[in-house]
Parts: sequence; C-alpha cells; structure tokens
Amino acid sequence: MYCYVVSLLRSSAPGLTYSSKQSLKTGSVVSVPLKSTQKEAVVVREVEKPDFETSEIISVTDRYHSSEQMEIAKFISEYYFSSFSEAISLFLPFRQKSVQRSAFSVQVKPQLSFPQQKAYDQLLQKERALLFGVTGSGKTEIFISLMAKMLEEGKTSIFLMPEISLTPQMEKRLKVYFGDAVAMWHSKITKKKKESILAGIEEGRIRIIAGARSALFVPLPDLGLIIVDEEHDDSYKAQTRPRYHARDVTVLMGQKLGAKVVLASATPSVTSYYKYDVVKLEKPYVETKKSYRFIAGDSISAPILKALHQNFLQKDQSLLFLPTRGNFKYLYCEQCGKTHLCPYCSVGMALHRKHRHLKCHYCNFTEAIVDTCTHCGHTPLKSERMGTVEAIETISSTIEGIQIEQFDKDSITTAKRLKEALRRFESGESHLLLGTQMLSKGHDYANITLSVIMGLDYILGLADYRARERAMSLLFQIAGRSGRAKEANVIVQTGDAEFFKTYLNDYEDFIKDELAFLEMAGYPPFVSLARILIAHKDEAKAGKITLDTVTKLKVFEEIEIVGHGKAPVERIANKFRFQILLRAKNRVPLLKALHSVDCREIEIDMDPVEFS
Repeated sequence: MYCYVVSLLRSSAPGLTYSSKQSLKTGSVVSVPLKSTQKEAVVVREVEKPDFETSEIISVTDRYHSSEQMEIAKFISEYYFSSFSEAISLFLPFRQKSVQRSAFSVQVKPQLSFPQQKAYDQLLQKERALLFGVTGSGKTEIFISLMAKMLEEGKTSIFLMPEISLTPQMEKRLKVYFGDAVAMWHSKITKKKKESILAGIEEGRIRIIAGARSALFVPLPDLGLIIVDEEHDDSYKAQTRPRYHARDVTVLMGQKLGAKVVLASATPSVTSYYKYDVVKLEKPYVETKKSYRFIAGDSISAPILKALHQNFLQKDQSLLFLPTRGNFKYLYCEQCGKTHLCPYCSVGMALHRKHRHLKCHYCNFTEAIVDTCTHCGHTPLKSERMGTVEAIETISSTIEGIQIEQFDKDSITTAKRLKEALRRFESGESHLLLGTQMLSKGHDYANITLSVIMGLDYILGLADYRARERAMSLLFQIAGRSGRAKEANVIVQTGDAEFFKTYLNDYEDFIKDELAFLEMAGYPPFVSLARILIAHKDEAKAGKITLDTVTKLKVFEEIEIVGHGKAPVERIANKFRFQILLRAKNRVPLLKALHSVDCREIEIDMDPVEFS
C-alpha cells in the first residue's frame, strides 16, 4: 500500500493524505472520495503511512501535471500567497499519450524592413528581452517571424494579449501565416471549443496558442517561445487569488522550460525597461505627420464636436476616449453634497441610464434610479462625469448621420458582439469608435485620422504612485491608434498640458525621468511592495485584525510599514475593509515577514498594481 498527499483541484483546502494500491507519479490527476462526493486532485508527493486511517484513491486518470508545472505552481502559491491547489488549478494538465511532432514548414513569411530585421536578429540572441517599438512600427511582423522560426524547429509558441478585445483582429493576421496551426484561447470561448483545441494540441495540429492571460497555462509541449504583447497592461495582473502577474510568471516559465521570452510594448512599464535588455524600433513602419492640440475642459466641448464633424464630412474615421464606461457616474445632492451610496458598499451607485438603473460595480447590487437624497430629502439629485452613453447622445444629436460604435465592457459583452463591432468599424459602416481603456489595446485601423483623448487629468490625479505612468502611457497608446496610414490630428483635453508636451516626441525620455523620480521616492522597481487587505462584517473585528497584523510585522526591521487604516473603499458587500501597505528594499525579508502572519484572516497582494 502506498500513501500520497494530494491537492484538491479548484479548492483552497490544504493537502490531504490518501492511500493507493498502485505506485503513482507526482503530478498525476486522480479521483478521490471526499465525504459523500468525488473530487479531482493532483498527487503532490509520496509519504509514509500515517497513524490515522486513510481513504483510498478511487481512480487514476490519463492526465498529469508536468514537473515544471508543479514547480511553477509551488512558486505561485508561495510568492502570491495562495494555496497550492489554487495555483496548480491555473494549469491545464497534459495527457499521457504523446504525438511525435515534426518540423512545420511556413509557406509565407512577413517581409521585414531593415529596422525590423535588425530587431528580429537581436531578439534571437537573447533569452529574454523587451521589444520597445513605437506604435505602428511593425512589432507584429517580428512576432510572426519568431513564431515561424519556432515552428520550423519543431517548437510551439504562446502569444499573450492583455484582453480579448484584441483577439479577432490578431486571429485574422495569424491565420494568414499559420492557418489551423494557431488557436485563440480566452474566457469567452465555449467548453466544447476548448476541448477541441486541447485535442488539436495533443494530435500535433495546433502549435500556437494566442489569447488572454489564461492562455499561458495551456499544456503546449516543446514550448520554445512566449510573447507578452502590451506588457505594460494591468490586465495581466489577477485581482483574485492567486494574485499572480502573467508577465512575471512568463519570465519564470521561460527559465524553467528553456523558452525564449519577448515582452513588447510601445509604452513599456518602467519596471520592465529597468529589468530587461531592450531592443528598440524607433520609427513607425509608415511615417505620417501627427499634430497635437491641447484644450482645457472636462466635457465634450464645441472644439471637440467641431473636429469630429469635420472629420466625418471628410469621410475619415475618428476615435474618442473616455476614462469611464457606460453612464458610469454618480448621483449627488447639491444641497448637502452627499453622493448616493450603495447600501452594502461605501461607494457611489453608478448611473446606467440606458438600462434605467443604478448599479454598484463592487457587489453588483442594482436598484431603480432615485431622485431624492437619502440624507436630507432634497430633490432632484445631480450627476457629473460623462460616460460613453451620454457622450454618444451628445455627439449624435449634434452630428447628423454619424454612426458611433460604443466600445466598452457594458456594450462588448460577448465575443460575437466584439467581432461585429470591429467588423462594422473596419468596413466603414461606423465612423466613430467611442469607449474606454479597451480602445488603447493595440487595434490597427488605417482610416482613423482623429483621436480625442478626454479624462487624462482624472487618471493623473489617482492615488497611485504609477498615476503619471498610466496617464502618459494612455496618451501614447490612444494617439497611436490614429495616423497609421495618413496624416492625423490628436486632441488632448487636460489642464496639465505642459507635463504631456514635455515627452510627446519620445516616451523613453519620460521613462528615464520617471525612474529617477521612483528611485528618489522609494517605489518599484527599486523596492518591493505588498498590500495586505482585511475584510470583515464586524468593523471592530476588522480593525483589531489590522492592528494585530501591524504589531506582528513591526518586529521585522528590514520592512517598512508605509501606512495602515481603512481602505479607500471602506465597505464592499457589507464587509468593512482595512489595508496595510508594506515595502522593503529586498524581496526576501518582505516575503519572510508576510509568511509569518496568519493568512487565514487576511489577503496578501504581492507587487500590487491597484491601490483604490
């Protein structure tokens, strides 16, 4: 009789000990009894027979987690403070049967320009590097060339994008070169489609997986290359356990598997620029003139409407960015100044006029639109901050005949809707692409000759040490959607024009200045940060857990408690929230200190990107 510690998949439970009549390999996926049910689990290690009675493993499947997957999952669980079960559940297992994979001949390859060829050659010489290429410089052609080389060497590739909004356009481009050897992977594809893709991988037909964060964990054998496009994007950071950062896990996977890692962006994060070798593409593939105009205000003003109207009459397409989606704005009382709050969270209820309701974007509580202040009884309530729906109404009522494509998470809810919206815009049926951060995600349309960027001051004013970086990156990304094929204009609405004008000609100048600021101020990449979150239905209990945790952490001299107290959003889903922010010059003592506290009552976010 053999005994094994197993981890239940998709569970936060600790390891459990079971017996087996047969010898099992570490990583094997098995079925085990738990109370009155059966659960899938992964074999973690063999142990001596314990002094308590054990249940027997019911069956052994033909699936397994590789030793590398197990090692990476162990790192994720320890570094990002999750259970091993939660970490290994990120990975899809391999199957026992394997197919001999031959080299794959790519019939058509991109014709690289001299700067592209130079960058491609440099990347071939490096195990991991940052491709820093301005928007429109042809980074995708380099990615395709790298993937083609991997195929010819009999290796597979993973191509990560920050959001599924990029996948339809990228899928079309990749299919031109790789046909059915490429498959798209993200949360919106069906279970049946996922099973079909996994079967294609096992049979050796599918050699390239492209998609959002979860694509990193698809079981591709002989992995030779991982590309992380738009590596600066915060979408790569998970906001639920395990709170891993896909970019950083990619680098670890590359080391463990001997795969080449290419991070890429037109506006790379200061951390990646600081940590990795940089390969540059300094000029766009097609050089066009781009004129910038800075205006004041915080609404769709007459100059913006005039520019949009002129561009429409010229039969060119436009893009307008807002920092808030839908009618994501709040109702407030002019008399007492109070915002209408969610009854279960200390945040304003977002107004969605299209659906005629108020919604809390934290706990999803929904109610009918109210008109009377719950604090003083004053009527009516007012609303500020324009959302996409209100912007569309304003523009449509002014510019007759203009067709507007709403591009935010309220309107793009399925993969089908996304494809239809992009098809309409690409074909010229719609004239204006209007939306939120989704607009900045690498879309490529030749006829956009006007970009309007609103709300940068809102982003610049966030309580976040990366606020300047986020605002500047967004400016470059949105501006980069226009002028791909012909002359373009960019209108930037801000009260801090001088700050943005300083760096318009070179994002690298901004990175260098920002690095100097971050080093002086004591922020990453020069220190490590961690954020502890405490939530409890009893406010006094949450406060006590916070103070007890701070007391335990004070004994560690190498870490600094930057601050602690109520979280910016004090209550979510009827739970009171507190936070503790820590930093340390070295990561090891910070991890040691965090592992010393009781993690059952707290949530630890290592290398946080969200502070609000």
